[in-house]
Amino acid sequence: MAQAQSDKRRGRLYVISAPSGGGKTSLTRALIERLAERGRTARFSVSYTTRAARAGEADGVDYHFVSGETFEAMIERGEFLEHARVFDRYYGTSAAETERWLSAGQDVVLDIDWQGAAQVRERAPQAVTIFIRPPSREELERRLRTRASEDENAIARRLAEADDELAHAGDYDYQIVNDRFERALDALTAIFERSV
Repeated sequence: MAQAQSDKRRGRLYVISAPSGGGKTSLTRALIERLAERGRTARFSVSYTTRAARAGEADGVDYHFVSGETFEAMIERGEFLEHARVFDRYYGTSAAETERWLSAGQDVVLDIDWQGAAQVRERAPQAVTIFIRPPSREELERRLRTRASEDENAIARRLAEADDELAHAGDYDYQIVNDRFERALDALTAIFERSV
């Protein structure tokens, strides 16, 4: 039995970042479905956050929604692989949960910003890092406005953050331009297939 467990493949850790509206969440979900169709198990890490759930989001599925006090206590206890404060809210990835999945042979995909990616590179240098770029800033703004989920101030703030996010794109192992969804998904899939 011990021999069978030692032969089991350890999962791989992937980090996917993009400016808000860059398409990383949609691409990541499509990627995981595509990999499953090809017999490869990859799972989307469910981050912890202090922001309120949006319409249609479920606790434990989209995020683990917690209070600021709970999140700060988790930081104190060293429970995060990475965490960051973005738009006055905390986001973080559970180190223990990630390790459990990797040890079970499952690939884990983190959908996080550049701050979190930098922390992961420090703590898990073997992680594969991928940055999703919008085709242009104008297209990014159009996508943010199409969401119709935020006011003008929030959109302006997200665009300013996008400039900061894009300035760190060169820190990643790979960059993909999300100009056409299927083409970007093919490029993302190819990275995963090369890094088995």
